[in-house]
Amino acid sequence: MNFNLMYEKLLKEYSYQGWWPIISYEGSNPTKTGSIKGYHPSDYSFPRDSYEQFEIIIGSILTQNTSWPSVEKSLINLSNLDLFDDFDGFSPEFILNLANDSEDDFKEAIRPAGYFNQKFNYLQNISKFYIELNGKTPSRADLLSVKGVGNETADSIRLYAYGECEIIVDAYFKRILVYLGIVNEKDNYNKIKSIVGSDFTGDFKDYQEFHALIVEHGKRYYTKRPYGLNDKVLNEFKII
Repeated sequence: MNFNLMYEKLLKEYSYQGWWPIISYEGSNPTKTGSIKGYHPSDYSFPRDSYEQFEIIIGSILTQNTSWPSVEKSLINLSNLDLFDDFDGFSPEFILNLANDSEDDFKEAIRPAGYFNQKFNYLQNISKFYIELNGKTPSRADLLSVKGVGNETADSIRLYAYGECEIIVDAYFKRILVYLGIVNEKDNYNKIKSIVGSDFTGDFKDYQEFHALIVEHGKRYYTKRPYGLNDKVLNEFKII
């Protein structure tokens, strides 16, 4: 299986996606199937500062088991809780102070993302971890040691917040690969990551685009069973 050919096919179909969206950025979503603002197609300078880097990190926590528009609402709600100053951007200190001083307001702000009691704790965990990093790039193992950070979240943080080349095996990607006969339904996250990672090559820009394109394609053909029924874009890669 040549995953670079799959990437090129998806890129030709949907073009550059401009992930990870930043709520304060006015860029638009090129495909209009999710939230509209915050995207930056073909601009890989993001995150441009520590505020945007940390926004991506907490967004990776909030997006667990929910859709991006719900995360966007939660992030905007949190930013609006900066009652004393104009909001400059997300920082771990902002999250920890807010959680300590206004727990109920904090939880209400992130309610749109679901599991708000859990995520309230997870956001505090990742904030303390980020402070301890002191500007260093975290290893995958270090991220996985933080309660609330699983495989997909760790890979998302590494790829989009730090520009490290990581394959992200989200639900869409696994459904696509199962449909194409490349992996089995019972294959776990790390096995699938290894299968794709041993074949796919490129720099961090390619890894970022590949994941974003997988999500865009997945939203069109792999949200309802039977998955991939009308997927004519990737049918040429089907091996069974």
